Amino acid sequence: MRRSPWATLAVLALAQFIVVLDVTIVNVALPDIQADLGFSADSLQWVISAYTLLFGGFLLLGGRMADLLGPRRVFVAGLLLFGVTSLIGGLATSPGFLIGARAVQGLGGALLSPAALAILTMTFAHGRERNIAMGVWGGLAGLGGTLGVVAGGVLVDQLSWQWVFFVNVPIVLALVALIPVFVPDTRHNQDRPRGFDTAGAVLGTGGLLAIVYAVVRAEPKGWGSAEVLGFLVGGVVLLAAFVLVEARSKAPLVPLRLFRSRALSVSSVSLALNGAGFLSMFFLTAIYLQQVRGDSALEAGVHFLPMGFAAIIGAVAASQLVQRVGTRTVQLAGSVLSLVGLFLLSRADAGGAYASELLPGLILFGVGIIGVGVPAQIAAVSEVEHHEAGAASGAVTTMYQVGGALGLAVVTTLSVTRTTDALTQGIAQQQALVEGFQRGMLIAALFAVANVVVTMVTPQIQPTAEQLAEAAAAA
Repeated sequence: MRRSPWATLAVLALAQFIVVLDVTIVNVALPDIQADLGFSADSLQWVISAYTLLFGGFLLLGGRMADLLGPRRVFVAGLLLFGVTSLIGGLATSPGFLIGARAVQGLGGALLSPAALAILTMTFAHGRERNIAMGVWGGLAGLGGTLGVVAGGVLVDQLSWQWVFFVNVPIVLALVALIPVFVPDTRHNQDRPRGFDTAGAVLGTGGLLAIVYAVVRAEPKGWGSAEVLGFLVGGVVLLAAFVLVEARSKAPLVPLRLFRSRALSVSSVSLALNGAGFLSMFFLTAIYLQQVRGDSALEAGVHFLPMGFAAIIGAVAASQLVQRVGTRTVQLAGSVLSLVGLFLLSRADAGGAYASELLPGLILFGVGIIGVGVPAQIAAVSEVEHHEAGAASGAVTTMYQVGGALGLAVVTTLSVTRTTDALTQGIAQQQALVEGFQRGMLIAALFAVANVVVTMVTPQIQPTAEQLAEAAAAA
């Protein structure tokens, strides 16, 4: 049966749309989730971190499974898992229930996202059509992040927080019905060594989870407690075992030889810092808008919109500028804009006007965050062999997700500690929340400072048209 490649693209892009949507749509529902399920201030970040850690930790395994089992089969499995856990998340009655559902939902996203991208690259021939398809893919994914905060606000205000999860279910059912009609069943790379590096995925993700848990527990228990130290040491041991497994595996999730490329290594660090700044800013600002300024969920979502539009403009500008001045110059400018935006946000108080205290910082940060992402993605694959570009892109995407989860844990812990200390000193709750928000934003700004330093040693790359299209899709 002949299928239109553009109809295939529509199905794939819609699936990727809801995966990205789910990162942001939940943020504006966090205060309602906290009040309804009884989350503590320091444990609330796990609603975000559980999803991003499992998504990032198993992303490479999902790509490997798509290679061996066929991308359409893995795409359907990931989509169904995503839909079922969305339903379970909406039915959650306790913090542990919801965090577990979010973790498995992230695993579903880690299966479907690389499988969808593999189908896309096999559907469109190399050249102009694939570049257009990649641009549409990246654009709709970015639109998902932007619209997520508004859609979440509407659902929370008009229905309940549960509907930020329930909304995925009819979309998933529609996509599953459309897949046999519009998505081809294509296998590829059958000559590659057959095998799953499941041990690598479990060790890597387990090590990261242990470290994030240790950081979160440091606020109530103290950094010197046996529990915190035990999880920190355990996490380091698991990550060391992960490196050993990857070095000896015949089919590793992350070919360690890729990191001999300075461009890939430095870009991975830069994207991890970028993810840390982005997730931290989004989480803290969503709480601040509703608990300090008194926004409804919808109002909070609308207040995020200028940042999303700024990011879209930034993506277009970055794609044009890297052709003229190279990747390092654009990445440095993006890092500086992110830093300035976060610093301005850290100056916000309870009673200031949105237009003067929040809007400038949000716009600058929106442009800056994508100004780092596009050139870093380009640089990451610039020095690797063409047949390993997918593995390199997967590695840096994983670093972005993992960096976001780790950064969010650090920022949330320090922010909550500041709020708790202020309350202990007798400061009113609203002002204590403001001081926690300001502390968190300053810590996030330190990630941007580190990114400025990292960018200084990033190679200067003049990208090809194909690299630009792939970077736009990935960023």
